[in-house]
Order: sequence, then structure tokens, then C-alpha cells
Amino acid sequence: MLQGALNESILRIARQKGLAEIRLHNLRDYTEDRHKTIDDYPYGGGPGMVLMVKPIVKALRAVFSQTDETKAQIILTTPRGRLFDQHTATRLSLREHLVILCGHYKGIDERIHDFFTIDEVSIGDYVLSAGEVAALAMVDAVVRLLPGVLKDIDSAWTDSFNDDLLDVPYYTRPEDFEGRKVPQVLLSGNHKKIAEWRLQKREKITGERRPDLYKNYKSKP
Repeated sequence: MLQGALNESILRIARQKGLAEIRLHNLRDYTEDRHKTIDDYPYGGGPGMVLMVKPIVKALRAVFSQTDETKAQIILTTPRGRLFDQHTATRLSLREHLVILCGHYKGIDERIHDFFTIDEVSIGDYVLSAGEVAALAMVDAVVRLLPGVLKDIDSAWTDSFNDDLLDVPYYTRPEDFEGRKVPQVLLSGNHKKIAEWRLQKREKITGERRPDLYKNYKSKP
């Protein structure tokens, strides 16, 4: 599920440049039965399956046998986690080593928290069939912020959410397409007026579409 996406676009460039090292680990490689079982029914009854604690502990111990656990942050993708946002991506981009544990089924045996310090993270208020999808979203958001990955880092720092405002509308050639023209201010060459126009647009769009973000923006000193 992950191999293809991790070798495309910005992620491929980051890996080729040696700016990000990404390794995949299959939990089934850390099982002991011939069926390579990684899940079982929950104690106490109820629908669904639960990822077993033993393969996960073995997998994490194998990872940390080669790297320093104290320099790593372990993340579990789960709907009950704190919300992943651009500020979180920025903080994670400063970490030396991230380990993302992909949630599945009804969840993971809670005893995993007795063995490792794990940060539970959610990418939104909805449920996915596979935690790999959420993990890929987080990896992409983090890797693009690493120094040297993007040709122009300002492209990342001016994206939506960095300052609690959504991004501006963008235009490119031609100037006139079937009577729809590019706003004149963007053609003026007046950088001060362009900056003012862009800020006004960002505020307007954020206020209309994400009043929660706009409230945070306006509350800042």
C-alpha cells in the first residue's frame, strides 16, 4: 500500500537526495505461528478484531536495536488521537527519528503503552480502513518541510494553516481566458498592494470557510 506512494513526487526526491530515510516494517515478520497472525478477538466480547501486543513489541524492539529509542517519537494512527495539523507537522519535522505505528481494525491491545511511550494522533474526525493511509498523509506533510526537499522553502511556509489562515487564490497564464481575467493588482508589480490583497483574501476565505481558524487568528496579539 505504501511502496508506490513513497516513491513518487516530493517523497521520492527527498529519499533520492538522502534528506529522508523511510523504512517499512511488516508486523507479520514478527509473529511466531505459521499463519503469521497479528490480530485476535477482543476480551470481553464485541465485534471487530484487535492488533496483538506481542508482534508490535517485537517489531519496535527490533527497530530500536539499531537506533536510539530516546531520540525517537512513536506515533500511533488512531481516531481517538489528538488532531494532526500543520503545527504538528512542523514540530515533527524537527525530530531525528519518527516511528509510525499504523492502527487497524478496532484498535491495538492497550498494553502496548506499558512498554513504549506512544503519541496517539488522528488526521481527522472519520474512520479509515487502514492506518497506512493516515501514516502516508503525515509522512508527506512532514517530509516536505525538511531543509532542501522543496526548491523554495517559502512555498511551504506560505501554505495554508501555518499562521491559522488558509491560502490565497492563485492565477497563472493566460491573463484572459474566455473573458475571465486575472485580478489587475497581481499584474501591477506593486508588491505592497499585492501583499495587502493577498492578506485580505486569506482573511476573507478563512472567515467564510474555517471560522474556527479565523477565531484563533484574530485572538493573537
